[in-house]
Amino acid sequence: MSIPENATDLDARATAEHLGPDDVRSAAKRIAGRVVRTPTLRVPVLEERAGARLFLKAENLQRIGAFKARGAMHALSRLDPEARSRGVITYSSGNHAQAVALAAREFGVPATICMPTDAPGVKVAGVRRLGAEIVFAGTTSDDRKAEAHAIHERTGAPIVQPFDHEDIVCGQGTATMELLEDVEQAGEKLDALIVPVGGGGVIAGACVASRDVDLPIYAAEPHGCDAMSASLEAGHRVAVSPGPTLGDGLKPVMVGALNFEICRRRGVTGQRVNDGEMAAALVSLLFHGKVLVEPSGAAALAIALRRTLPARDGVEPRCIGVMLTGGNVDPALVADLISRYAEAS
Repeated sequence: MSIPENATDLDARATAEHLGPDDVRSAAKRIAGRVVRTPTLRVPVLEERAGARLFLKAENLQRIGAFKARGAMHALSRLDPEARSRGVITYSSGNHAQAVALAAREFGVPATICMPTDAPGVKVAGVRRLGAEIVFAGTTSDDRKAEAHAIHERTGAPIVQPFDHEDIVCGQGTATMELLEDVEQAGEKLDALIVPVGGGGVIAGACVASRDVDLPIYAAEPHGCDAMSASLEAGHRVAVSPGPTLGDGLKPVMVGALNFEICRRRGVTGQRVNDGEMAAALVSLLFHGKVLVEPSGAAALAIALRRTLPARDGVEPRCIGVMLTGGNVDPALVADLISRYAEAS
């Protein structure tokens, strides 16, 4: 079963009903050899600050520097070969753009990427290095989505959605599947999992991959760019007007219908984070873990470090999974954040 590109909430409910860990395991088989099994890291200094054991899933070390490679590879592998031969189109502020460009190169087809006019230069350069054509369109996800549809109407090339499709969700879910395997091999069991949220693909994948596990999942979003948190609190999807944030990968107008439905069913809870917290987490991870992530990728770690996750049965979480979602960041921004947050790291 597949949801259409312009999925309704009814379509999403039907699809969410049947997705489970077996679908993620199937996705893992399809993308094996095309993506990296990223490491799960431990950083003692950060664990001391968090008051918990932290299992950091380093998707910043994934191909193209972000988890998005998983979903894009899976989505292209599932396309009809004849349709895929016409090339692929997507719309993205950066990491999904690079992921689709990479997947298109792997499958030997052209890619057209609709990006915002204010996309980070490091992500624009990454797309171009991978050989994709870039079309700049406005500054919102709606702007670039409209341009992608216009190109689709002219060319017939299929659109690879950034986040709201079961193939994307199951591909992204392989990151959580690997994390859970690593935690189990370490003889541990997670008390909580924190995942940064933009459109919601990776957190929906986390929910699907861990459907049979008793595991509270938390959505990490910037203040003012909190479409998932606002939607979960309202009980239905709501739109927001994203404000400025360092977390440029976490600012959709609205989360995907399928992703919201999966998260709603799973009882995901929203956690909001500010720019200062993301910046401080980025610098602390760089200094103490020797690992560089982008601000969006540090959102979940920031929440773990501030110790605000709720207790269960009176017990604070002592073993926390943290998704480090990406590492594509402008060197000038890193230098600026180090200069401002080094002393607090």
